[in-house]
Amino acid sequence: MGNGERIGLIAGNGRFPIIFAENAKKQGYTVSAVAHEGETDPELANHVDRIHWIKIGQFNKLINALKGDGVRQAVMLGGISKTHVFTAVRPDFRALALATRLARWKDDEILRGIAAELESEGITIRESTFGLEGILVEEGSLTDRKPSRKEWEDVRYGWEVAREIGRLDIGQCVVVKDRVVVAVEAVEGTDGAIRRGGELAKEGAVVVKRSKPQQDLRFDLPAVGPRTIEVMESVKAAVLALEAGKSVLLDREEMLRKAEQAGIAIVGVVAEDVKREA
Repeated sequence: MGNGERIGLIAGNGRFPIIFAENAKKQGYTVSAVAHEGETDPELANHVDRIHWIKIGQFNKLINALKGDGVRQAVMLGGISKTHVFTAVRPDFRALALATRLARWKDDEILRGIAAELESEGITIRESTFGLEGILVEEGSLTDRKPSRKEWEDVRYGWEVAREIGRLDIGQCVVVKDRVVVAVEAVEGTDGAIRRGGELAKEGAVVVKRSKPQQDLRFDLPAVGPRTIEVMESVKAAVLALEAGKSVLLDREEMLRKAEQAGIAIVGVVAEDVKREA
């Protein structure tokens, strides 16, 4: 339990930062958030003890906000839209200096560089799974409906394809129908990939989302929520397969209820499951 210990939250977009903040406070932590204008949900302010708003790229302001609140450990949760980074970024000198030191502008390398910079200031970046017990996807079927044998073939195929697109740092999600990849997640995000793939598949698409093989668990943990199910239902997709222990269910009860109503199977898998279902 936190016993009033302060935890920093470097917040991107989506529901993840809010759910983390609620969970951390239940565990007795005091939460100081740094939020990004145009990305972070303003609702986060109602779930944390302190909040500081910055523009994307105001790295020095981010560090000073956390240090000013006496933060010694922090988590980085929620994405920054890649499209937004190209149009809205306002890098300060510290961010520019970091950028020039990076060999490649790949997601994880940028985030590792930021984490190293924070740690040089005495702020440790914790894994995204920190404090999320009960929110991580468990192994096995999460819904009454289980994938059929044919759907498991698509899960198995999609699992391997997702590993490769992750290895190439493209995305975390693929959409498969009859062992044909109909969509690969890129800059548009998971919901966009599901919508595009589902429309091409017509109906019965299988969605597979897993972490990259080189995933640094401090960043970009795969997360899904009720909106994911709504998008799947809109294109008559059939199965959502998630990596157990490394994926997060946002608003779990609502998400599972929507899946049951839509007849969508949700399953938490590990590599051994995929081989066993062969």
